[in-house]
Amino acid sequence: MKVVITGGTGFVGRRLARALAARGELAGPGGSRQSIDEIVLFDAVAPEGPVPEAPDATVVKGDLADPASVAGAIDRPDIAVFHLGAMVSGGCEEDFDGAWQVNVEGTRNVLEAARAVGSAPRLVFTSTMGAFGGDYVREPVGDFTKQSPQTTYGVSKSIGELLVNDYARKGFVDARAARLATVIVRAGKPNMALSSYASAVIREPLSGIDYVCPVAAETSMPMIGYETCVGCLIRMAELDGDEIGPDRTVNVPGLSASVTEMLAALHRVAGDRSLGKVTIDADPLVAKVTSGWPRDTDNRRSAQLGLPKDRNVDEIIQTYIGDYVDG
Repeated sequence: MKVVITGGTGFVGRRLARALAARGELAGPGGSRQSIDEIVLFDAVAPEGPVPEAPDATVVKGDLADPASVAGAIDRPDIAVFHLGAMVSGGCEEDFDGAWQVNVEGTRNVLEAARAVGSAPRLVFTSTMGAFGGDYVREPVGDFTKQSPQTTYGVSKSIGELLVNDYARKGFVDARAARLATVIVRAGKPNMALSSYASAVIREPLSGIDYVCPVAAETSMPMIGYETCVGCLIRMAELDGDEIGPDRTVNVPGLSASVTEMLAALHRVAGDRSLGKVTIDADPLVAKVTSGWPRDTDNRRSAQLGLPKDRNVDEIIQTYIGDYVDG
């Protein structure tokens, strides 16, 4: 079978491709286990040469907002799709129309392309904890907490969740959505996500680089290690649709930590390494947006469905060091 990962050349997409290549198989249409013979990384950005994490994957440069481009990648009945591609939070706040074209129309294009292959293939859509907001984030948010997103990014992802439900209800696509906590520790350069500080406060000091954190030290939000995130996405693809139920969006298990707690974990794990200095200088926009995001998650449903969960921030940092600092 073929696996298409939109946004596939991004950090999570590359890690997912690596894990799928190592597995060699995945649940296909109808749930039968099938061997993977092709992995396609569909993205607006096409790096030169093979992707290090998945050298045998095919990189296809394309535009989510272009139906023909998307359909050219999602083109056979024995297929599974992981729809990770999106404009991130900071970009969405700056470009409302672009966010609509990429995150809303793009998601519909992916669903329509999957529908057109005629096999009701499995599709995993990645949503965000930013789908929650306002007064509804004072308590741990669960799958049945009212959504009241306070950003264009969160609104676009909430619309995607509703589309996933309806395409699944109609039997067009066996779609399901993983509502992700902030993924850490992302390797490479920071992107325009307003949550990117959560990786930077770990990544930059470990590289010997001083970092100015744009939120207060007590700022807390749910996060997930990248290996656990990949495990959750694969588990979501493997779950039977009846097991998930009519509400096809599941909160992935988040681990809540403040900047202070993350830095304490970094110093515990780093030992005698020389670290860059972290200082706090709150950015008004970042502080305002992040203050409206959930601080903690209710993980009971994800636990019932068998999604993996991180044990602590220390282990997340240890994994990053092993893969990207000492590896």
